[in-house]
Amino acid sequence: MASQRRALGALFVLLALGFAGIAAAALASRSGARSWVVGAAAAAIAFWMAGLAFRALR
Repeated sequence: MASQRRALGALFVLLALGFAGIAAAALASRSGARSWVVGAAAAAIAFWMAGLAFRALR
């Protein structure tokens, strides 16, 4: 059971990093309001995934 939680935590860490990268790229592109919406949504999902990872790895 503990190994499943660590694997799930690792998956959520990778997803959080991926969404953080998407958010950074979208916000760095500065191509209008759409990039801000995508960046904000990706950042929110990244924070959510990071919270899930924290709880799974705790």
